[in-house]
Amino acid sequence: MAVPKRKMSRSNTRARRSQWKTTATTLTTCPRCKAATMPHVACPSCGNYNGRQYAEALRSEHEAR
Repeated sequence: MAVPKRKMSRSNTRARRSQWKTTATTLTTCPRCKAATMPHVACPSCGNYNGRQYAEALRSEHEAR
């Protein structure tokens, strides 16, 4: 296994890590209620997915506030 011989400097480490970028999640619209949802996930507002109604959609993280 390769092991570095010298400590990598802060500038080199930060220059390398500057390329670690995240991308925004793509959103689609729910065909039933037109709310923004993530693809392949049941709608958080109406609970609809692929033409089927799943468990009641409860937004507990927002109701507590």
